[in-house]
Amino acid sequence: MIAVILICIGVLFNIFGCIGLIRLPDVYNRLQSATKCVTLGCCSILLGAAFHFGIGDAFFKSLLAIPIIFFSSTVAAHALIHGAYHFGAKLDKRTVKDDYKDSVK
Repeated sequence: MIAVILICIGVLFNIFGCIGLIRLPDVYNRLQSATKCVTLGCCSILLGAAFHFGIGDAFFKSLLAIPIIFFSSTVAAHALIHGAYHFGAKLDKRTVKDDYKDSVK
């Protein structure tokens, strides 16, 4: 039962991340939505798979994949956002604060 709940939560996070890709106004918000939602969704699905299959090869592979996905997706999103800002992707007009303005040269 726990595995089904975790997998359903993961699927919902992935759906919300996909909706964020469609609905949010600029590349920065879209990347934030995709990174956070899909990372949490995939980690939840992997944790659900670990509970479903029990202790064995799939359990250890799932638990190994969770930190790899967590750290690699956050670093990749930071690199993509930094690159988008460097190449001039515009912020949405409703953006209140530009944190990269002083750090990117």
